Amino acid sequence: MREIVLDTETTGLDPFSGDKIVEIGCVELINHVPTGVTYQKYLNPQRSMSEEVIAVHGLTEEFLSDKPIFEEIADDFLEFIGSDSILVIHNAPFDMKFLNCELAAVGRPEIPMARVCDTLVMARQKYPGSQVNLNALCKRFDIDLSAREKHGALLDSELLAEVYLELLGGREPSLVLKKEKKSQETKLEVKKVIDFPYRSWDVSEEDIKQHIDFVEKIKNNLWQV
Repeated sequence: MREIVLDTETTGLDPFSGDKIVEIGCVELINHVPTGVTYQKYLNPQRSMSEEVIAVHGLTEEFLSDKPIFEEIADDFLEFIGSDSILVIHNAPFDMKFLNCELAAVGRPEIPMARVCDTLVMARQKYPGSQVNLNALCKRFDIDLSAREKHGALLDSELLAEVYLELLGGREPSLVLKKEKKSQETKLEVKKVIDFPYRSWDVSEEDIKQHIDFVEKIKNNLWQV
């Protein structure tokens, strides 16, 4: 089973008022295990942003000015997420609203909500009445937040992947998500084999005679019927 943990950063809150995506970040999971494969794109929104928005994600208009527009990466993005991978998103309606608005604007098919697993809904069901934003969940599960000085789509996807696995029942002890792509090689752990000394099970003639005498005393035994 392939899952894509996904997050976006935007110029504001409403794509129908002209707000755009400025970053997409994705983390691939296969059977709930991170593969080390990620997808990240910064995008030129071709519009201005407020200082309040820039303070959230730190992406300035100057930084984004030479980045591709969404139309230029739309096909690559759709190819990465595939046609049937489950999309794991925190507060999914927000990100899906932006993604589908951007896709519709460039004539690409929208992504159905049926493909989405919303971790915000999962967390509210599991911890009713508690704070369930990404920061609060990371603290609950003792996930390192030291790198999250500002919001970032790829970083938040990596953190969300760990939160998601905790919501499912707990991470593997060796699970560590890193930004760099991991080696595709699989390392096998070789365990030491303990050699037990050979033991002899020789049977004496007296043992055989006693066994025969015992069997002859058994009446109506199955093997002689």
